Amino acid sequence: MKKIIISVVLVVLLISVGVYFLTRSSSDTITNTQDQNGVENIDQMDEEQEVVVEDETRTVIGSSVEGREIVAYHYGEGDKEVVFVGGIHGGYSWNTALVAYELMNYLETDREAVPANVKVTVIPVLNPDGLYKVAGKVSLFTKADIATSQAVVTSGRFNANNVDLNRNFDCDWQENAVWQSQSVSGGSSAFSEPESQAFRDYVTANSPESVVVWYSAAGGVFASNCHNGVLSETTALTNTFAKASGYPAYQTFNFYEITGDAVNWLAKNNIPAISVLLTNHQDVEWNKNKAGIDALLEYYAE
Repeated sequence: MKKIIISVVLVVLLISVGVYFLTRSSSDTITNTQDQNGVENIDQMDEEQEVVVEDETRTVIGSSVEGREIVAYHYGEGDKEVVFVGGIHGGYSWNTALVAYELMNYLETDREAVPANVKVTVIPVLNPDGLYKVAGKVSLFTKADIATSQAVVTSGRFNANNVDLNRNFDCDWQENAVWQSQSVSGGSSAFSEPESQAFRDYVTANSPESVVVWYSAAGGVFASNCHNGVLSETTALTNTFAKASGYPAYQTFNFYEITGDAVNWLAKNNIPAISVLLTNHQDVEWNKNKAGIDALLEYYAE
């Protein structure tokens, strides 16, 4: 039954993403090319071109291994930039992409949600190839597909080079990494993958006030740390989001060893960052996350 639910919700994800971009297209100043699954593509990109600012609301920060755009969307014009990231684990944690799209719809619907001194940036899908890997293969119409859907979803955690992007950042990076009890690739070196490079370059160029990254599934808000102690601002963000959302707050992630983690790399560079782990791999838990987001934005309001 669980596997059937996974297939159904994947279709909902594709429809939701497609509807979002369909409603957005009339206001975009540059036409976007998208594949059948609603994930943006670019046919050709100069490999040396890292960031393309198309307008004040949309920045192409890079492209995936298979050439899909990685896009950051901007809301508000304040000096304090808060970044939200979904889909780092692509099709394995596809609900993290969907909650990011929910945030985008919310911010476009309620223009008063972003305080005047704040700029919100949303990167809804950092691993578009991993999302496509699942969205392109799971079918509702054959028992064989449903029977193997869990394996397909698991493979969607990795990018097209079969690298776990959340093991590819420069904090305790290891080539031979671990996910739970499973060995995974951390890449040939820290930032060997174009997706992690794109995020690194955007953060380095813009120095955001803080970063929130969605994962699934453990149900909690986790502080970041890379052997330099948890920043006091990170603790404040962890507690603020947790109190408002109802998720429990944790100062450390100690379920198993993590190497090359994105938020811990941010901590290494003194950027406050938290991981928000959804409770399972199916639900968006939008009301909980909206409450946490509103509390964070209020925290940064003057």
